[in-house]
Parts: sequence; C-alpha cells; structure tokens
Amino acid sequence: MVNQIAIIIPTFNEEKNIERLIKNIKHYVGNVLIVVVDDSNNNKISTIIKKKKLDILYFNRGKKVGRGSAVIFGLKKLLTKKKIKAFIEMDADFSHDPAELKRNINFFFNNSLDLLIGSRYLKRSKIINWSLSRRIFSSLANFLARNLLQIPITDFTNGFRIYSRRSAKKIINNCGKIGDGFIVLSEILVVLYLNDFKINEIHSKFVNRARGESSVSFKLILQSFVGLIKIYLKKRKSEYSSNS
Repeated sequence: MVNQIAIIIPTFNEEKNIERLIKNIKHYVGNVLIVVVDDSNNNKISTIIKKKKLDILYFNRGKKVGRGSAVIFGLKKLLTKKKIKAFIEMDADFSHDPAELKRNINFFFNNSLDLLIGSRYLKRSKIINWSLSRRIFSSLANFLARNLLQIPITDFTNGFRIYSRRSAKKIINNCGKIGDGFIVLSEILVVLYLNDFKINEIHSKFVNRARGESSVSFKLILQSFVGLIKIYLKKRKSEYSSNS
C-alpha cells in the first residue's frame, strides 16, 4: 500500500532538517514517493539532495510563495501519477513526527476517509516546547475558526494531513484563491466538509522546531485572520458548495 502514497513537504530554508527528515520517513514507511516543494531562493536543499542521492521529487519555486500554495502545487504535480491513492502533507521541521505516519495511514484507509487531520487538540494529543504566545495564538485561531465556520473539528490549522485522490482533485479546483499561507488549511477543510467528504481527526504530538527558523510572523498571523473572515463570508454565500 505504501507505494500508492505520496508525501508533500513544503520547505523554506530547511536545509538543516531535510536530509534527516527524508531518512526518517523512509525508515518508518519505506517506499513512499516524497515530494519537496522548496520556496528557498538558494540551491542549498537541491545541493543536499543531489550530494546525498536522496530518491525524491524536488521542485524549487525560487521565492516564498506560501505554504498552502506549495501543497496545492504538489497536489497538481502528483495527480498526474495515477497510482497515487493518498497524499500526505507535513512540515519539514520535525514538528510532525514521522513515527506517526504508519498509524495515520492505516487509520485513513481503514476508515475510508477523504481527509485525516493530525490534531493537536484531542484528549491524547501533546504540544511540546511551544511558547505561551504561540499557544495563545493557536488556541485563539482555532476557537475563532470553530465558531465562525461551524465545523466539528478541533484543529483547523495543523498541516499534518492525509487526503484521498478525490479530495485532492477538489482542492486544486476550489482552494487557494483567498491566500497562499496557512489559511489554505482552513479553506480546504471548509470546502471538503460542505461537499460531504469524509473527514476525521487523530491525536498527534506536535513538537516546536529545534533547528532552523520558524516561518510564522506577525504578517502571516494577520493574513490568516483576514483570510478566516473571507472564508466565513464565502461560506455564508454558499460559494464553497458545488459539484465542481
């Protein structure tokens, strides 16, 4: 089954983590197709991949276009490969534990899901090494999302997810038009929920990065809140409910 799975990893200046992450993924799940969508404006990750002969697909977009945009870009590339049945997205900084991949994949297929979210806010979930300000921001963002969007999910903003092939097609046709950062995660959830795709969550351990620099900034936070309001307004107008 693992040869039917692809993992999309959006990167921006993650040269300190990428080799170790790829090796960890291969260790836990073996023969999966790994796709790195790199927004770095240098060739450091590319050099590492070539030097270490890492067996992956690599795309460098040359500038910071956005995490959500990178995932949609990866989905578009992967949908041309008909054997791929499930598409995973995860961060490059080890905040998402590769050791959870096999468990999540089995849960996804055993329950015939279209979207599985690794949640930081289920009873058995853990968040490690986050500052108080990050905890407050994340909790507030998810509180607002739950109350504005009215979807029974605990974690709207964690990018540790698995998508079915049909949900990937829906995403590339309907998402990414209101922003290209983390807000795409909430938009994807709304689109799939309103069109009756099967969604579930699973507990997850989220570890704040130990190496490299976080891509979260005040500008990104502000854009996310503005994007959330845009999603709410589009939802009210039923713009996300369609057969496309």
